[in-house]
Amino acid sequence: MAASWVDVLPAALQPWARLARLDRPAGAWLLFWPCSWGMALAGGLVADWALMLWFGLGTIAMRGAGCVWNDIIDRDLDAQVERTRARPVASGAISVKAALAFAIGLSLIGLVVLLQLRPLAQGVALASLLLVAGYPFMKRITWWPQAWLGLTFNWGALVGYAAITDPGLPMLLLYAAGIFWTLGYDTIYALQDIEDDAMAGIKSSARALGRHARLGVSLFYAASALLLAAALYTRLPDPLAALPALPFALHLALQVLGLRDTSPPQALALFRSNRTTGFLAFAACAVVGLAG
Repeated sequence: MAASWVDVLPAALQPWARLARLDRPAGAWLLFWPCSWGMALAGGLVADWALMLWFGLGTIAMRGAGCVWNDIIDRDLDAQVERTRARPVASGAISVKAALAFAIGLSLIGLVVLLQLRPLAQGVALASLLLVAGYPFMKRITWWPQAWLGLTFNWGALVGYAAITDPGLPMLLLYAAGIFWTLGYDTIYALQDIEDDAMAGIKSSARALGRHARLGVSLFYAASALLLAAALYTRLPDPLAALPALPFALHLALQVLGLRDTSPPQALALFRSNRTTGFLAFAACAVVGLAG
């Protein structure tokens, strides 16, 4: 039985699909949701609904390009970690030159999406390339590469908001909420590799926090929920405006409760559940954006 739809592709295509992580859609969702948050909070869901489709295409392409770039830079480290040693570049199934050409092709799809945005949003989106390029090096430099990933993966909140209206405090608070959300869920994700990472010398927030990982995730998630509520309130100054953030906060609390078990299967399941968390934040932004 096929583990994913990629397994039914012709054998020659499977390494390329895995290189772009098409068999692991959770990451694409986590990149897409902040784009939709920004667009929804800015009030663009009705008049500019087609942008949601463009953002969907863009996140698949640019997440794929980012993963290829990450795999090129990390190919030697990936070969030392059980979960990643079979990746196409680390295993030698795809050469570095071929992978780089593939990343350029995916980036050209991203360029098509970029051209659908107004100039302000185009400039904001282009600024993210520095974060994307720097991310693979962070695990060598800092114990907190998850913070850099938060800056990178949630940049779409800025792009989505700027695509609809001019930047403002709600946009910045929303971006900050996303950063702490990513700090939490990617710390959970890093728990899968904590032993292999230690042997390979890879730094992570999971290793930095150690036995306090659950407390750290709790604090990150609490900050994320509070910042989301603040973003909603500043967008619509009404005592009830923050209430739509409650389902998001409850879902995060359930994840923290689930972290009583930090085994790799549980960590992966909790990480993947953030596809739902992202939707709950989108729903909250949509309620306030449509009301405002």
